[in-house]
Formats: sequence, structure tokens, C-alpha cells
Amino acid sequence: MSFFAVLFALILEQARPLARGNWVHAGLLGWTRWSNRSLDAGKPHHGWITWTVAAVVPALLTLLVHWLLWRVSVLLAFAWSVAILYVTLGFRQFSHYFTDIRDALDDGDEATARELLAQWRQVDASELPRSEIVRHVIEYSVLAAHRHVFGVLSWFSVLAALGLGPAGAVFYRMSEFVARYWVYESKSATEDASPALQLAAVRAWGLIDFVPARVTALGFAVVGSFEDAIDAWRSYTQRFPANAPATSENRNDGVILAATSGAVNVRLGGEVLKTMFSPDASPAFQAGGLDGEDVTATESMPGRVAEVAHLRSIVGLVWRSVVLWMVLLALLTLARLLG
Repeated sequence: MSFFAVLFALILEQARPLARGNWVHAGLLGWTRWSNRSLDAGKPHHGWITWTVAAVVPALLTLLVHWLLWRVSVLLAFAWSVAILYVTLGFRQFSHYFTDIRDALDDGDEATARELLAQWRQVDASELPRSEIVRHVIEYSVLAAHRHVFGVLSWFSVLAALGLGPAGAVFYRMSEFVARYWVYESKSATEDASPALQLAAVRAWGLIDFVPARVTALGFAVVGSFEDAIDAWRSYTQRFPANAPATSENRNDGVILAATSGAVNVRLGGEVLKTMFSPDASPAFQAGGLDGEDVTATESMPGRVAEVAHLRSIVGLVWRSVVLWMVLLALLTLARLLG
């Protein structure tokens, strides 16, 4: 059932993607704000309680609905899984920026590419040379693909195999969302997430994304240049901070970027872009991935200087990884049916 739920969700998401600022995003944003305002009293245990309510409760409610629907009809439970995956899984939540920037670069319109990159990531890209535009687009895109697709697939597949339905998809996305949002919120003039809450969310997210990040990196290695990806993984991951904020290049993100660099032979890492917009700019909360604020520059990895052709290589790398995931899910589904 997991294979067909993912397949239907991906098809629906490609045919009719969720609009930016949709009611699901607005509801989750409201829930996250309520949790912060009602439960965050600044103490370490308050931080963990707030995080649990914000990230775990929606997953438990998803699981409860799944079990209730399962008792009524398997088809209803299946439809529920597809619906949850539709709002948590997919490329179209961020891919339009990638496509528009690539098209602008193909046309030689670097000014438009910089403007689109600035809108997408809420950063100052006004003085970026062409190669740096491409590099940042690659980094943001592969991390967004991980957080919107491969990380969701990892948690969904494992918990669905245990009979927990789509709860894993909700848990993963909410964990990433609250960690990222509370870091932004702490810089807002109207909102304030306590340091204890931010620390709890960042630590939880680092643990939750530990295995999925490495599964994504391994997938990139398998469908790309395996030896180069593994070599870059081993050599350059340690240069990323282990406990950086969720909006920074942390160790888990470093695994993915290092594997990507080796898989397609592109030079990633280096100077980061600085945030120039207000943390109240809500589109940043939907995109996922890297943000430039409070990030320490990392050493560049080996490989060719980023070119527009690498963007096509990244598209191929990501889609081959999706095919790999679908094949594995299909085999697991077939094994369960035959077993």
C-alpha cells in the first residue's frame, strides 16, 4: 500500500500542486505559534514540552484518524495516506523557483536569476557571479528535495511498515518546520522563541534527520558517481558544524551536499548568502533547506566550477533517486503481498 500511496500522491502533486500560503500551511503555522505562546516559559523542560506538542501531537492525530478509518474501510485509510502525503511530499512546493532560475540563466538573464534567488531564499544575491548563482541554487535545491521528498519518504516508509500509516510523514515535516520557524521567530520584533525552545527543536531535528540525510546521500551516490560521492562524504562532512541551527549548514546537510558534490562532480560549499528580508516573510517557511543567516562559511569541495549544465545533472540525479525509492517501495510492497 505504501508504494501506491506515494505514487498517487506524487501524481496528484505534479498535476495540482498546493498553492503557496495554502490553508494547510496556515493551519500548521497557527498551531506552531499557539504552542510557542501557550507553553514556552523559557525553561529547558518547557522547550521540550512545547516541541512535543507542536511536532508530535499532529502526528498522533494523523495516526488516530488512520486507525479509525482503517476500522471502517481499507480504502478510506489508503485515501487518508494519499491525502497526507499530498500535503507533505512533493517537488512542486519549491521547484518552480529552480525552473525559473534555470530558464533565466539559459537566456543569459543573470539579473532575473539573482532576483528570483533573492525571492526564493530571502537573501541578498545582488552581486553574485553566474557560477555562484548556480552553486547556491544547487545547494538549496538538493536540500529542499531531501526535506520535501526523500526525508519524508524515509519516515513514512518505516512507520507505515510498522502499521502507523502516514504519521511518519507528518512527524518529519513538522519537526523540520518548527525548528526552522522558531529560529526565524526569535529574530522577529513581534515574536520570541526562547533559547531553550530553539535548542530543543534544533537537537530534536538533528536526531530525526540523522538517518534520512544519510539515506538520501547514499541514494545520490548509487545513482551518481558512487566512488566520488562516498569519497567526498568521508572527506568533507566533518567540516560542517554538528549542532548548527536548523537554518544553517549543519552536519546532516553537509552529508547531502558532500555526496551531491561527488555524485555530479560539482564544487559546492564556500561563502554563504546573508538574509536581507524580515523573518516575518512567510514564503521562507514553505521552501525548506538552507538559509544564510548565522551560517559559517565552509571550505569548497573539489569538482568543476558550477555551470548551468550542472542544474540539469541535479534534476537527473534527483529523479533517478526517486525512481530508486519507488523500486524499493514496490519490492517491499510485493514482498508483503506475497508473504
